[in-house]
Amino acid sequence: MSNYVELTYGQVALAALLIVINGVISVALRLCMEKQLAIAAVRTVVQLLLVGLVLEWVFRWERWYVVLALACVMTLIAGLTAASRNARHYAGMWLNTVVSVWVCAWIVTAFALLAVLQGIDKWYQPQYAIPLLGMVLGNTLNGVSVGLSTFTESLVTRRGEVETMLALGATRWEAARAPLREAVRTGMIPIINSMMVVGIVSLPGMMTGQLVTGMTPNQAVKYQIVIMFLVASATALGTVGVVVLSFLRLFTADHQFASERISLKKS
Repeated sequence: MSNYVELTYGQVALAALLIVINGVISVALRLCMEKQLAIAAVRTVVQLLLVGLVLEWVFRWERWYVVLALACVMTLIAGLTAASRNARHYAGMWLNTVVSVWVCAWIVTAFALLAVLQGIDKWYQPQYAIPLLGMVLGNTLNGVSVGLSTFTESLVTRRGEVETMLALGATRWEAARAPLREAVRTGMIPIINSMMVVGIVSLPGMMTGQLVTGMTPNQAVKYQIVIMFLVASATALGTVGVVVLSFLRLFTADHQFASERISLKKS
């Protein structure tokens, strides 16, 4: 039976005062980040309060089309956010990130709902579908963003090397192999680091929440293991997907590097 301490808005406000520490550090070190911190803090509160209201309605309504619509919105925002973090741009980049995030996150989440969590009544139960997809999307977004940024930056800095290899008869795959590998490796590093220290250095948010609400540690651990593997798989698939799609857009079928397609994003 669930047993947890219900927080009042006053208690939440008390915790929010801790953000003042960040502001003091910014002022003391002249980081000029006070405005960004304030905006981030306000957005955190507003966004979470709004999503709380939406989820309460979704949990109460519990219809497959409502869950699916919310999942589509979440996925689209994740894909667009991943693209927006890249300092460089090329035509079709937004579509590549959305497709990569969408395909890998939905495949992995569907596997979890239909194959792993066989005890649930319906695949669209919002208390399972929405949190699982949200955690997968959040981590996949980071992997895709880092991988894409690394790939485009590496191609620009290694342009001479890539074009020399192509001039000497290398295929587009051979010329782009090193930047591609570097991008995929870099995109996967954060989740691998998390897996290395989970349970030792940190207790993930989902596991902590389950423990607070009364779930046994053994069950909370099992859920967290499942989540970590889902996230790792989706991150790898998403990173590889966006890098390969970018490769196909930036290298022509006749093995030419279309470097002119890459430009700095307008600020």
